[in-house]
Amino acid sequence: MAALASHRKTRTRTRPRTKSPAVGFTTAALAGMTLLSTQSAQAEPRPSVEEVQKKVDDLYRQAGSATQQYNEAKEETAQQRREVGQILDDVAKRTESLNEARRTLGSYAAAQYRTGAVTPTAALLFADSPQAYFDQTHLMDRLSDEQRGAVADFEKQQAAAAKQRAKATESLETLTASQQSLRTSKEAVQNKLAEARTLLAELTAEEKARLAELERKKAEEARRKAEERARAEAEAKAKAEAEAERRAQEQAQQEESTGTGSGTGTGTGTGSSTGSGTYAAKAEKVLAFARAQIGKPYVWGATGPSSFDCSGLTQAAWKEAGVELPRTTWDQVEVGTRVATADLLPGDLVFFYDDISHVGIYIGDGKMIHAPKPGTNVREESIYYMPIYGSVRPA
Repeated sequence: MAALASHRKTRTRTRPRTKSPAVGFTTAALAGMTLLSTQSAQAEPRPSVEEVQKKVDDLYRQAGSATQQYNEAKEETAQQRREVGQILDDVAKRTESLNEARRTLGSYAAAQYRTGAVTPTAALLFADSPQAYFDQTHLMDRLSDEQRGAVADFEKQQAAAAKQRAKATESLETLTASQQSLRTSKEAVQNKLAEARTLLAELTAEEKARLAELERKKAEEARRKAEERARAEAEAKAKAEAEAERRAQEQAQQEESTGTGSGTGTGTGTGSSTGSGTYAAKAEKVLAFARAQIGKPYVWGATGPSSFDCSGLTQAAWKEAGVELPRTTWDQVEVGTRVATADLLPGDLVFFYDDISHVGIYIGDGKMIHAPKPGTNVREESIYYMPIYGSVRPA
């Protein structure tokens, strides 16, 4: 049995030695496969040019939305700063009134101290004359009434000053919050734009050419839609003019057949177009201003005169026509009358994207003037280049 046990031990020892080369090879192969698998998992696939275009467009849209947040925070900060200044001025005035009331109380207290130390008999003896004594006594009686009024005034001024100081503290806290929101919005814009620039910088020359071609096709499709819109507008205008001419001829024939020619038709036509004529006059000023800005750079947060962001341009343009628009796209879209895309007139504002982060000024024929995005200039472009959210007529 001992020999048998020894034999079994020998077989157990010899099996690993005969198999060791194969095991080593298999282990190395598995290790190599694991390494390749790990490297493959760590190396992310390179995005296509189409994916980069979509990502960059989305980043610019997000930057546009963040820009509107920045504009809103900037407006709130400026408003809060003005309010804080006014409150602090009022606090200073209240404090001066409080000090004046305090000085009045002090003078009364001093007078009371001086007269209170002398008895009426002694006061009469030391007076220059009996009449002088009675005059002084009468004056002190009046001072008592005035003193009570001074105390009441002091308490009133003290309460008012405390109220204004509390209001100033609250306004300063609000101002601090607005300033923090301003910094946060600014950082958000900068981060989105930096990410977009990084994506574009990583493209090869061939990929950049491919991206430019995609942008060209996108612009071409938008131009095609604008041209279709222009043809439709021209046809509608020609049809309206033909219909007006037909009605004018019918009216002239009726007047000729009846022998009357009061000319009331002309007056009626003029009256019906008064509203549209007023808007057209304003829109003409808006478009003249907007066209004068073409070529100026887009700068987020800018309102002119050397650069603009999208809502800064629309605000400045309508200001030329005497209409004060709010600062952000989110507020501008609430101004005036909503109009359908099919009913757009020159001067109307067209808003884009679901988050209403962009706006342009309609100029007719399916085109607009707008400040597009960082790295571009104010220019004319098809309104179909971006998804339309809606449109308004500001005046």
